[in-house]
Amino acid sequence: MVTKAEKQFAKNFNIFDLPDVPTGLPPHLELQRTRAVCKNDAPIHPTSVLYSGAYASMGVDNSVRLEDFSEDFKVDVISLTETDMVFDMIGVPAGIANAFRRILLAELPSMAIEKVLVANNTSVIQDEVLAHRLGLIPIAADPRLFEYLSENDQPNEKNTIVFKLHVKCPKGDPRRKVLTSELKWLPNGSELVKESGGSTTKPKTYTSFSHSQDSFPEFANNPITPSFQDILIAKLGPGQEIELEAHAVKGIGKTHAKWSPVATAWYRMLPEVILLKEFEGRHAEELVNVCPKKVFDIEDMGQGEVKAFPSFLQNLQIFLLAFE
Repeated sequence: MVTKAEKQFAKNFNIFDLPDVPTGLPPHLELQRTRAVCKNDAPIHPTSVLYSGAYASMGVDNSVRLEDFSEDFKVDVISLTETDMVFDMIGVPAGIANAFRRILLAELPSMAIEKVLVANNTSVIQDEVLAHRLGLIPIAADPRLFEYLSENDQPNEKNTIVFKLHVKCPKGDPRRKVLTSELKWLPNGSELVKESGGSTTKPKTYTSFSHSQDSFPEFANNPITPSFQDILIAKLGPGQEIELEAHAVKGIGKTHAKWSPVATAWYRMLPEVILLKEFEGRHAEELVNVCPKKVFDIEDMGQGEVKAFPSFLQNLQIFLLAFE
């Protein structure tokens, strides 16, 4: 049961009485600058004030100094697997955190299939749709080991990865699935003949490899494959066949989404939980037990007294980022 004194305390509570609130600006402006506040109907102050002269008339410099940024900036990795990463970014405004998210989506290079040479396709999937599906298959290859392929460059072992796909569904057999596990890496380059050579010259193919890619130490014991072996490419009916070559090159997500190295990248501000009244004794235990997210914990005050406090109290400028 809430007492009269507790109601009065909650009514008179001022967020700016907290010791970690910076000074120098009027309270309402400091609130806008440092916090997004969740109210009953909607959040307020969701955007950051980044202009250095925003408070110049009050004698307050709002510019970001590199020394201060370097001292405050910190990244804590929460979890890391082969496909997911979650980390805390501390000491940056929301705009910088969002810029980092967009860099992950559009600026980091990766390898993706750009050109598909179809020798035979009798499946129900059109050539252009099949090429589009192949382009979206993630390739497990370090893009730092490859160069960008420009218009005037010849596809070679330094800028192109070649895969071959040749699958059939014999007549009389049931329909079969074509999976990414059937894409075979060709470390010596293209095998499709572009121009027939004479009796003494080698036939010209669609790549100009001078060395086999599996002779490089990076790929000797680590062959290039799709990142996942069970992605469905197509389905073949009896008597249908697909034969093609797929050439993967280096690119970034800004050019095309198939080069985006992450499926999703998002961020959110970690909340700062403030109790507007003190919960002690039985009320503290009830508060801890009733919260489904376990936001609160019990603090031993001595002499058998306990008090509830927010255990999820975080820095004002911490952003949780996650991507796949």
